[in-house]
Amino acid sequence: MNARASGPLPGRELGGVFYLHGEDQFRKDDQLRALVDAHLDPATRDFNFDPVRGADVDAETLASLIATPPMMAEWRVVVVREVEGLTASRHARDVLLRAAENPPPGLALILSCTVPSGSTAKFYKDLARIARSVEFKAITDADVPGWIIDRAREEHDIDFEVDAARALGAAIGPNLGVLSQEVAKLADFVGDRRTITLADVDAAGTRLPSQDRWRWFDLVAERRFDEACEAIPVLLTQGESTVGLVIGLTTHFLRLGIAAERGIGGLEASLPPYQRFVARRMAGQVRRWTVPEIDRALDGLLDVDRLSKASSHSSEHFLETWILALRVRAEAA
Repeated sequence: MNARASGPLPGRELGGVFYLHGEDQFRKDDQLRALVDAHLDPATRDFNFDPVRGADVDAETLASLIATPPMMAEWRVVVVREVEGLTASRHARDVLLRAAENPPPGLALILSCTVPSGSTAKFYKDLARIARSVEFKAITDADVPGWIIDRAREEHDIDFEVDAARALGAAIGPNLGVLSQEVAKLADFVGDRRTITLADVDAAGTRLPSQDRWRWFDLVAERRFDEACEAIPVLLTQGESTVGLVIGLTTHFLRLGIAAERGIGGLEASLPPYQRFVARRMAGQVRRWTVPEIDRALDGLLDVDRLSKASSHSSEHFLETWILALRVRAEAA
């Protein structure tokens, strides 16, 4: 499962061993803090909270921390960050697996780990199977607007308009720490107004790109072909690549195809959690296309991709030619 909320693991009772792993350190830390707060009473926190790092603790100390009962409280919390730092010790691995299989009463053991790239170690698989495991995969650029919208709603009880989220995501990228700060700043900026708009993001001082890739995909899908062609040089000047734009367009048209064949509900069900808001945005777009038109557009994108990779010259004109061909066929129809 992929955790999204900042509170304790959804649908899970307190206590036991929690294994938080994956590349996204921000969301791991967010969930870790929420779990600690859910278990500990502030009045007895100092007596019942032991945070350590894998590289700094030996197996004997770790076993002692796990075995110590809570003092004047229901729960005792042991946090082990960077679990990968102690996996060289077989004794330490055994201590953790035994705790996961049979947690001592009153213990919440929270393990945070980034599994080394390419690792096939059985320990990580066993821990994920036995403990209460949540994987936090790295957020992609396509996930960022949805994450911003969710963060604003969950942390600040405020709505973040899609265009505003896309613009902020395009300006900052998938740095969730910075994005979290920006969302908090914007929530304060709008005050009692419970919606953050594109104008708010601009007025708050964020340097926004003059053209973001998601809005450009919408231009193409809305058949605003002349505007889409004019925006290509702007996108490339901002650091986009023709190959990257082709990949994004292909994804967009594949989604249009799913919506055309299965409906908006079918598209929403097929999308990752942070991208499901896209389905509602595409409801108007899909009505502009037939399935054969979408198929031809995807075939054309495949040709653009091949030509771009084979040519030693600028590939911008291949993309422009593809868009102009869409316009010609639309006018003929």
